[in-house]
Amino acid sequence: DGMESKKKAVAAAVAVIDYIRAEEAAKGTGSMGGRAGMAAPAPGPVRLWGVSGRQYQMQMRSMMQMRTFR
Repeated sequence: DGMESKKKAVAAAVAVIDYIRAEEAAKGTGSMGGRAGMAAPAPGPVRLWGVSGRQYQMQMRSMMQMRTFR
C-alpha cells in the first residue's frame, strides 16, 4: 500500500509539472504574434487538468463496471 501511494504522489507531481510547462509554453506563444488579414487563430493550449479529470472519471466508471467497488 505504501508503494501505491508513492506512485500516486509521483503521478500527481508529474501532472503538475506538465501543466506548468504547458501554461508557460502557451504564454510564450500567446496572442502577441502579429496576425495579418484573415489568418486562422492558433489552437488553444491543451487543458491538462480537464483531460486528467475525464481520464479519472472513465477509470472509476470502468472499475465500477468490473465490480471493483461494492
